[in-house]
Amino acid sequence: MHRILFLLVGTLASSVALAQEKPEGLFINSKAPDFQAIDQNGKEIRLKDVLKDSLVVLFFYRGQWCPYCNRHLKKLEDSLQLIKDNGAKLIAVTPEKPEFISKTIEKTKASYSLLYDKEMKIMKAYAVAFQVDDKTVSRYKNADIDLATANGQKDKIYLPVPAVYVISKEGTILYRFFNTDYKRRPSVEEIVANLK
Repeated sequence: MHRILFLLVGTLASSVALAQEKPEGLFINSKAPDFQAIDQNGKEIRLKDVLKDSLVVLFFYRGQWCPYCNRHLKKLEDSLQLIKDNGAKLIAVTPEKPEFISKTIEKTKASYSLLYDKEMKIMKAYAVAFQVDDKTVSRYKNADIDLATANGQKDKIYLPVPAVYVISKEGTILYRFFNTDYKRRPSVEEIVANLK
């Protein structure tokens, strides 16, 4: 009897620990954490400064190696004027180092700010970072995707859930798209509809 109880408690503790590690993202009406980082042009971008003039569409992407990310980034670039006309600026955040961001730009022609999130500070503040298991890291490495090198990470490898947030000038989350299935992304129409 004690053994069964011990196993049940152990299983419950393990599932609680795993549940705590899964990112949930920020929710609508949450205060958006301020951040600052350098974009691909060497310009310092600070959220609170950008919010003085416009809404912000903030999104997180995994890296230049991800075809789903590249398609989404390209669609956003193709609709950049529509997003600007609705009073917003785009900011993308990635764990990839600057030399890999330049590969993203080659593939997507992105002209909006792409930020390298050194040490995952922004991703952790927005609760989108998750640790990649060793099996997945190995599988990527076998496909010539070295996450440790691209992201400048050593012991543990993290990626973001490809979340999208619309942030008001007051710094409040007005819209969120958060899906742990990296293949799912919001349409440009859905994002624009939430800028009004």
